[in-house]
Amino acid sequence: MTYQEKKSIVTLISAIIIFVSYCAYMYLQYPEDGLEPAEAFRYWGSFVLTLTLVSIIAHILISIMFNIVFRMTTGEKEPAFADELDKLIDLKANRNSFFVFILGFLLAMGSLAANQPSQVMFVILIASGFISDVTGSVTKLYHYRRGV
Repeated sequence: MTYQEKKSIVTLISAIIIFVSYCAYMYLQYPEDGLEPAEAFRYWGSFVLTLTLVSIIAHILISIMFNIVFRMTTGEKEPAFADELDKLIDLKANRNSFFVFILGFLLAMGSLAANQPSQVMFVILIASGFISDVTGSVTKLYHYRRGV
């Protein structure tokens, strides 16, 4: 298995663990009796901002740890350059990831147009962000295994 395949698997697993654990933590923070509209926007806004920060920091730390463990176990360094295949796979993964997020964004806006509560919009946006992250990782793994 190549470095890129291993890194894609680690990224996929870490994205799932980060998202599920953060959502479980925030679920416990949700008030039992519901939220007033102003409190709902504050809750969901802090949910999205904190998830973004936690996800970025965790991905950076996991990437550093992965590179350290990879080097210790294999004795190889991280590839210093990206060839044309790597760039093409990254472009395809980004395209698929953006496509999924845009579909989620349109669904979220559609939920507002259909007079759904604002919580539905936030849940759809958060879920589409997670699914787009997973889609990007799966696309990379698929193309590194099967080719372009």
